[in-house]
Amino acid sequence: MLILARFAVFVSALVFFALPVAAAETGDFGTWLRELRAEAQGRGITTATLDGALNGISLIPRVVELDRKQPEFTLTYTQYRDRVVPMSRIKKGRRKLAENRELLEKIGKKIGVQPRFIVALWGIETDFGRVTGGFKVVPALATLAFDGRRSAYFRKELHNALRILNEGHITPQAMVGSWAGAMGQCQFMPSSFLAHALDYDGDGRRDIWTTRSDVFASAANYLAKSGWRDDQTWGREVKLPANFDPAMANLKVKKAIGGWQAMGVRNVDGSDLPERQLTASIVLPEKGKMSPAYMVYNNYRTVLLWNRSTYFALAVGLLSDGIGGR
Repeated sequence: MLILARFAVFVSALVFFALPVAAAETGDFGTWLRELRAEAQGRGITTATLDGALNGISLIPRVVELDRKQPEFTLTYTQYRDRVVPMSRIKKGRRKLAENRELLEKIGKKIGVQPRFIVALWGIETDFGRVTGGFKVVPALATLAFDGRRSAYFRKELHNALRILNEGHITPQAMVGSWAGAMGQCQFMPSSFLAHALDYDGDGRRDIWTTRSDVFASAANYLAKSGWRDDQTWGREVKLPANFDPAMANLKVKKAIGGWQAMGVRNVDGSDLPERQLTASIVLPEKGKMSPAYMVYNNYRTVLLWNRSTYFALAVGLLSDGIGGR
């Protein structure tokens, strides 16, 4: 009976994963696509744009698989940090900062974001533009919108992608990204593109795929619009006192730096904390462990609006410090 039960689960799983493809073969996807097309036309998308973006597209089974795939293991913070912020990436980031210094400094001054943070985000998202994803965005989003698990969200993103194409920023063939639709060298979802991408070089296109000035300015604009402060850093690693209450390590708990100093928190080398009285919180990324510990400021919270991951936000901060020689 156990073998039969396992076989039944296996067969059910096969049917489950095959549903989108089977639906396409029976014409259901075609009907869905025609309805989507009519909806998009009602939103002002031209026939030429829709023909170029939707004609001949089909569902991508690999996208469904990746959307449902559960990780086999979870990285610890230390493993993640060592993988995402190795010395090789820090050195590469320093080279990229030097190569693009004039442009980055102009953008940073105009928009209000320090260049080292722009480069850090660029490095973590796409290894400085090297790995931007190999999926055509429109078919990938159509697959996810048709699939049903998060169809409402991806249907909105698909409409946003069609709007980007309609505005002439990119062609359907060149609009590539991740399996989930994150695009270009800063990995913006279409909604983020429409809200934050900039045409810095003034050529009429917001090109986050191949134009570095647009990539850098768009990333900086995202941070700036999210509350970035260019007169502050992100935070620092600290050493906690032996009697520190782990419940105090919470972004809801905010104190001036002097308040944490009074509680016995110190720089990781044991020296006093900075005298500037920024509002700060304590973050403990390793569950159940009091080290490593970080004191974080407003800009850390801003990075969380880009990606709501403690690991990611800390990695951006640490990489930016390494790139800046801190």
